[in-house]
Amino acid sequence: MKKDVLKPILFLLGLFSLMTGTFFGSAGRLDLPLAWVCLSVYAAFMVVGQIVMGPELRRERMNPAPGGIDRQIRLTMLPLILGYWVVAGLDIRWHGSEIVPRGCQVLGLAGFTASLGVALWAVTHNRFFSPVVRIQTERGHHLITGGPYRFIRHPGYLGGVGSALCGPIALGSWWALLPAAGIAGVLVRRTILEDRFLHRELAGYQDYARRVRHRLLPGIW
Repeated sequence: MKKDVLKPILFLLGLFSLMTGTFFGSAGRLDLPLAWVCLSVYAAFMVVGQIVMGPELRRERMNPAPGGIDRQIRLTMLPLILGYWVVAGLDIRWHGSEIVPRGCQVLGLAGFTASLGVALWAVTHNRFFSPVVRIQTERGHHLITGGPYRFIRHPGYLGGVGSALCGPIALGSWWALLPAAGIAGVLVRRTILEDRFLHRELAGYQDYARRVRHRLLPGIW
């Protein structure tokens, strides 16, 4: 495997190991098969995402250029993400994994997988899928309208919101929906700010927004 692919994969797997250790450490147990499946699905999507994206996008995502409009938003996400895994684990430790019915967990896992699939679909069609909201002039930034962008303007955020809300159910925790809702709220706010930014700064975006009317939820918003 090429070095420019291996390095981000190792970084993400290290991050995944941290999240997994936090969750199972908080839960105080390892016998949670659906949680293992959920985490394995997440790891698989992270690795596949790195493999399918182009080398320029891979470098941009690992080391984005300075600027953008979302530094404070990204900082807000850090305690919410940490809280997500800690609360999920503690909920299971204190209340038991049986508090979420197995059928609900399976549905949560299906929604989690589908949401990650939407996000991956967006990555494969948008070579400017940076973690920073900016116009990437050095990379010839232009409007993307193919793939999921034919239906909504921010499919990556839809995948993020869906996976955040379905993940706690798949893991077996109702209480983890609280920090998950916070994550979803931050992503919705970023959607609003990014959409306004692109209206102002990206050529052709205003006409595109008139054709594709919905930002996050098809037929709703």
